[in-house]
Amino acid sequence: MNTPPQRSVGRGVSTLIPQNATDQAVAALTGLETVPVHVGLLQAAALLLEDAARGTEDEARKAVMIRTVEMLRSSM
Repeated sequence: MNTPPQRSVGRGVSTLIPQNATDQAVAALTGLETVPVHVGLLQAAALLLEDAARGTEDEARKAVMIRTVEMLRSSM
């Protein structure tokens, strides 16, 4: 029986996280950059998250989804 080789979970994650103060600052500023987004995209995302929140039993997940919906609606 041929089994695929095991890969370590999280391998390479450290390359995604800025390792020094300069790179962290650049990442933070990039996150604040204003970009145009069609309001229809925000509306669709809010509706999909609301629907997903109704379908989950996980209260923590539901709270995060509802908070995200509130944030999306306030940005419209």
